[in-house]
Amino acid sequence: MALPPAPFPPIRQPEIKYTQLFINNEFIDAVSGKTFPVYNPATEQKIADVSEGDKADVDKAVNAAKAAFEFGSPWQQMDASGRGRLLLKLADLIDRDAVYLSSLETFDNGKIFKESVYVDLFGSSAVLRYYAGWCDKIQGKTVPIDGNFFCYTRREPVGICGQIIPWNFPMPMMMWKIGPALACGNVVVLKPAEQTPLNALYIASLIKEAGFPPGVVNVIPGYGPTAGAAITNHPDINKIAFTGSTETGKLIMKTAADTMKRVTLELGGKCPVVVFDDFEDIDKAVEIAHQAVYFAAGQCCAAGSRTYVHEAIYDEFVKKTVERARNRPVGDPFNDDIEMGPQIDSAQFDKILNMVESGKKEGAVLECGGKRHGTTGYFIEPTVFSNVTENMRICREEIFGPVQTVMKFSTLEEVIKKANDSCYGLAAGILTGSIDKALQFTSRVKAGTVWVNWYNFLTSQTPYGGFKESGIGRELGEDAINAYTENKTVTIKTSSKF
Repeated sequence: MALPPAPFPPIRQPEIKYTQLFINNEFIDAVSGKTFPVYNPATEQKIADVSEGDKADVDKAVNAAKAAFEFGSPWQQMDASGRGRLLLKLADLIDRDAVYLSSLETFDNGKIFKESVYVDLFGSSAVLRYYAGWCDKIQGKTVPIDGNFFCYTRREPVGICGQIIPWNFPMPMMMWKIGPALACGNVVVLKPAEQTPLNALYIASLIKEAGFPPGVVNVIPGYGPTAGAAITNHPDINKIAFTGSTETGKLIMKTAADTMKRVTLELGGKCPVVVFDDFEDIDKAVEIAHQAVYFAAGQCCAAGSRTYVHEAIYDEFVKKTVERARNRPVGDPFNDDIEMGPQIDSAQFDKILNMVESGKKEGAVLECGGKRHGTTGYFIEPTVFSNVTENMRICREEIFGPVQTVMKFSTLEEVIKKANDSCYGLAAGILTGSIDKALQFTSRVKAGTVWVNWYNFLTSQTPYGGFKESGIGRELGEDAINAYTENKTVTIKTSSKF
């Protein structure tokens, strides 16, 4: 399941081309003149200083977006197919600059270069091409109502969309947000994560190069309590789309209520992977469960960090999964033979190690890992706990790091209850040779996405989002089109029945 070698060599130290705010198709300094540092998590060295946006800058961006959305503006007068051509052009430009963008993603985020290429970059352009195809297919309906009336519905853009993206998948999350928003004819004010703003700013330059009119997309780097709060509080922003922690999502919901903003939230997860003894191959099961946890250094909301293994194969599974974790190469994310890079920053690094300590104190067995890897950078050894119980913090709280908890179960009924015993409900997986077990599990588990005999496979066409505290609404697929449009009913009095 390891990714193949990258199709081109990376740029180990890409030139940083854009560090200012992007408003109305121009790069400008923040009103305050402030900047903030961005670091390479693999070396702990500063990469650049980036302009720090706050309320004054968000106000400027919203004014630019408002002008771009006004009736009669170039964006509003553009044919739907024209929006599609611009999205296709942007996808082409992203692919054109694949080496630079993938290298910048690894440099800024720390993920291994192969993931930056195959997951982040190619996944990003694929999302844009998918939504480019939607632009001239967003349709209403005629409704046969009673009486002498002609009635139809039309789907219209929501308006100004505030979008706040996380640091773990900077490029794809930007495309998940702007792709459907622009396909529907909306305008955007986007805040990238303060840890990883560099690709969002470079892509802003490609948005201008592609030919999008001024004000259609505006990018405001900054911090959550300032720039992020200004976006969620702004009375002229009509919709908020946020991906990040459940705690922040709750705050955004409360704030958005004051101005009745539409909200979609893709939040945290503590996802179960269930392994039955009737699965075709225990080694394959170990590998699927391993990748479910350690992909992106465990910094993935859909990480399958709760591994439930049938008692008949539990001991053998633990032995094999520990061996696989010990042999997972950790280090320089630009090297092709490395499978895991660093955590994003010191705060995340410390949180993960604190969670490891809590697992040890609460009685789980630390089978391997649990320590810093090397002496420089925020690297953590792949970590496996066995004999974990449901009441332990490492079983209940989102760790967002390379920590696998392996638990035992006996029956399908028991493991469904355990899988659902969580405030989260983002994703789940089951590995079994029984179609009956698979169908029972998929129908009863409380999760927005369920994988059978695989894990972590996402496409542009399929909706993604969570149950319970894992979020509200869905991204990707047709669901995202619905989230970025309002449905208007038009009823016309007529002289006779039509």
